[in-house]
Amino acid sequence: MEDLQYPIGRPKAPETGNAAARLDAVKRIGALPEQLERLARDLHDRKLLDTPYRPGGWTAQQVIHHLADSHLHGYRRHKVTLLEEHPTLVPYDQQAWAEFPDVLAVPVQASVDILRGLHLRWAVLLAQCTDEQWSRTAYHPGSGITYHLDTLAAHYAWHGDHHLAHLQLILQGT
Repeated sequence: MEDLQYPIGRPKAPETGNAAARLDAVKRIGALPEQLERLARDLHDRKLLDTPYRPGGWTAQQVIHHLADSHLHGYRRHKVTLLEEHPTLVPYDQQAWAEFPDVLAVPVQASVDILRGLHLRWAVLLAQCTDEQWSRTAYHPGSGITYHLDTLAAHYAWHGDHHLAHLQLILQGT
């Protein structure tokens, strides 16, 4: 079950101040929408949007809409970290969001479109950060973790890859 829940492994805390890791996170954040669009199209064509990636897991449709919900929060968290002095990040109940009626009522393409524009802005924002900005911090009360901007970016890069892997599991017929 662990392999289905974390098909690329659990997230690992990257070291702060690693310029190569930052660049990698920015590239992965920028690349997510195109990868997601391909998978969403394949899932739609094969009529697999209502298929969960594991027993008790979210459906492909929920995963795709979750990426938009989560990454809207992620973009805001990055911006707040850049604009405020050690802000407290706002948690949200991702399970409740994944079960909200709009998730079933709205085509997944709407979330893919949201992510396309959002990730463009997000990648450009991060690509322009200075070393000083990358070291800015924010506190997440849900996890109790203080994030540096670069570790926050690495987390969201992992998060996108994590859910792309879930969608690939559905296509492979887990």
